[in-house]
Amino acid sequence: MKLLRTDKIETNLYELEIHVEGDEWKAGLDRSFRKNVSKLNIPGFRKGKAPRAMVMRMVGEDYFYEDAVNMTYSDAYEKALEESGLEPVDRADVELKEVNGEGYTFVAKVTTRPEVTLGEYKGLEAVREDSAVTEEEVQSELDRMADRNSRLVDVDDRPAENGDTTEIDFEGFLDGVAFPGGKGEKYTLVLGSNQFIPGFEDQLVGHNAGEEFEIAVKFPEDYHEESLKGKDTTFKVTIHAIRKKEVPVQDDEFAKDVSEFDTLEELKKDLREKLQERKTAAADERLENTLVDAAAANAQMEIPPVMVEHKIDEMVQDFDYRLQSQGLNLPTYLQYAGMEMPAFREGFAPQAQQQVRVALTLEAIAKAENLVAEEEAIEAEYQKMAQSYGIEVDKVKTVVSSSSIATNLCLNKAIDLIKSTAKVTDAPAGEKAEEAAAEKEKPAKPKTTRKRKPKTEEKAEEPKTEE
Repeated sequence: MKLLRTDKIETNLYELEIHVEGDEWKAGLDRSFRKNVSKLNIPGFRKGKAPRAMVMRMVGEDYFYEDAVNMTYSDAYEKALEESGLEPVDRADVELKEVNGEGYTFVAKVTTRPEVTLGEYKGLEAVREDSAVTEEEVQSELDRMADRNSRLVDVDDRPAENGDTTEIDFEGFLDGVAFPGGKGEKYTLVLGSNQFIPGFEDQLVGHNAGEEFEIAVKFPEDYHEESLKGKDTTFKVTIHAIRKKEVPVQDDEFAKDVSEFDTLEELKKDLREKLQERKTAAADERLENTLVDAAAANAQMEIPPVMVEHKIDEMVQDFDYRLQSQGLNLPTYLQYAGMEMPAFREGFAPQAQQQVRVALTLEAIAKAENLVAEEEAIEAEYQKMAQSYGIEVDKVKTVVSSSSIATNLCLNKAIDLIKSTAKVTDAPAGEKAEEAAAEKEKPAKPKTTRKRKPKTEEKAEEPKTEE
């Protein structure tokens, strides 16, 4: 392999011209011949048994060029990357320029990792929000426990009210004809939950158990089913039962029923301690995000759009996995949400952009500070993963590369460096840090379990031959 030239076309985009000849090319032709000779019919010989010289005279050496190129260009590309020192972030766009019996030349356009110019990342200033637990928060936890342990009791002495749980039959009609998907039997519906289209639940209020009646409902203009958009419909409804929620009294008996404690005060104390743990952890995480985001904001870089697209791919895939765990899938979700895939992906773009920026910043800090992952730490991570998944360590090692674990450990070290050198002040009691209220709207830093492919795993596409 000869790297003929390395030209920078634009920011983060390079063009490599690579020539393959000599033993490399000869080995490729040999492999191509062995692969294809058994497919050829040579008069007087069984398939695959004709002498090579005769085969070449009959079909020509160029018959074997295409497979020979495909069998050799990938290794040549990897060697050229190593020689050039480029670090690709996407598959290369490869074009075959010329090929003959002596070898071939191809050009690979390579999108590379951006150069990062670090700004300040040590001594950053931030405010840690107050994480003290209030009595109101403890009471809210108790109320939630009481609600979870409530029971439904039948109501016979009054009509249905908002908040009641009803058991109903219903069937919808459009222009007097029942429409698909508009029927349900013994359906449990909480009035006021907005589970049904606007107007449906409101018209059940005031009716008694055992009643049969009709209600008129207009479907929204943006309803997902085209045939029902904006249409006036009628539903026949039967209420079989009305039930109200009965919440237990919060006393010592309640504490005994819902916990291992004998008194309400003991339960409150335990809730307070657990709440404090969660609030402290959440405050620490928000502080960490604030500091890491600040370091990323101070850095300068031009992020290739393809890196953001790859991150969006990951986020969409994760979203789909979560849907599948709930018995749904992404196409169905998009249909009900009335969204097209491009618009759905675009919703992830700001967060993906920030996550890529943060990851690049942390990698640059790790490099600048010569942060490395010790073998002991890598082995400890393998042990944790094996224990977490309940499988043998050796099996984990076949799935997760040590380089990806080392990268993640170095990212964590970079985060620790930012935190340990930061100038942090505490917010006044009862107050949050200046930006904590908007924290949910801010992109999160990347999970440190992110796997980064080493450059040798970034493959080139098969060459496009000139017509």
